Amino acid sequence: MHILLAAIGKLKSGPESALYEHYCKRLPWKIMVKEFEIKKTLPSVQRKEQEAELLLSAVAAAQHVIALDEKGKEFTSKLFAAHLQKQQDQGARTIAFVIGGADGLHDNILKRAHATLSLGRLTWPHMLVRGLLAEQLYRAHTILNHHPYHRE
Repeated sequence: MHILLAAIGKLKSGPESALYEHYCKRLPWKIMVKEFEIKKTLPSVQRKEQEAELLLSAVAAAQHVIALDEKGKEFTSKLFAAHLQKQQDQGARTIAFVIGGADGLHDNILKRAHATLSLGRLTWPHMLVRGLLAEQLYRAHTILNHHPYHRE
C-alpha cells in the first residue's frame, strides 16, 4: 500500500519534522508527500479555492481519499486500522490524506473525499498534524500485524 500526503505548507526542519520522520521511518508503507504553498495575501475564499485545485490535482490518481477535517469522523485507532485494511482489501493501492491550510478545506475537497477524519475536537497546528497522522499510520500498521506497540 502507498500513502500520499497532500498538504498545504512546507514542513521545515524542527521538532514537527523530526516527529513525522520518526514514524515514517518505521512504516513499511511507502509515503509520498506533495506540499503546496499559496500566497497568504490572497483573501481566504480565493486562497482556499487555489489550495483545493492544487490538492485535488495531487490526489487525482488515488483510489481512496481521506480529508482531515475538524468536522470529520473521530476513529479509534483500531477502527482507523480496520478502515485502512478494508480499503486495501478492496484494491486501493494508494490512499491519500489531505491536510488543508489555516482556513480549512474547500468544499470541493470534501466532496471528492471518500472519508473525513478528525484527530479530535482540539485544534492542532497543521504542521503538527503530519506527525500525528504518521504516528496513527504506524499504529494502524502495528494493530494489523498484531505487534505489541498498541496496547489496550
